[in-house]
Amino acid sequence: MLLGLAALLAVGVLVVVESMTRERIAAAEYEAQLQALAAVMPVGSYDNRPLDDAINVVAPGWLGSDKALVVWRARRAGSPVQLVVQSVAPRGYSGPIDLLVGVDDARQVVGVRVTRHQETPGLGDAIEPRRSGWIDRFTGRSLGDPALGRWRVRRDGGDFDQFTGATITPRAVVAAVASTLAFVEAHGPALYAAPAGETLVFDGGPPPLPRP
Repeated sequence: MLLGLAALLAVGVLVVVESMTRERIAAAEYEAQLQALAAVMPVGSYDNRPLDDAINVVAPGWLGSDKALVVWRARRAGSPVQLVVQSVAPRGYSGPIDLLVGVDDARQVVGVRVTRHQETPGLGDAIEPRRSGWIDRFTGRSLGDPALGRWRVRRDGGDFDQFTGATITPRAVVAAVASTLAFVEAHGPALYAAPAGETLVFDGGPPPLPRP
């Protein structure tokens, strides 16, 4: 009888410890995700929990991937403040480039960050903020600034610098950010209105950029 009680107590302790460990891991993961979003969604600009107020979108013509991507919604007092959109630049030099694009309710870029890429070290990896400040040149921009036809690298007649010896990588990122902005411009109300956890499917894509 005593052995049985001891075994039962031991199992109970293990269950409690395992539960506490799971909670700590979940809390750490949540904090890590918040930190990742902070670069494109300033802390203090919202009062909801964006990680819990997210939807999935399938929009290959707009966001560069056939897979479901995540859109996080930031709100203050229930009103829309900002979206953070997962997006993909499918035509990087060495493969797809995964992005987070923050867009505020005025349809201006709050920030852009690369979350995964395979670009050439020393050349294409200048899209990383630790390597250069190039990625921050999107901040504050919109589809009207620069004019739509100038959402290109300078070599193509646009407003955005390319890298020395590497044009394909920045060209791909500029195109992806412009397409993401166009997506939010076209579908922003639906993105904010959908219930958290829902998956939305969007056909079509942005019209071709006008000539610069």
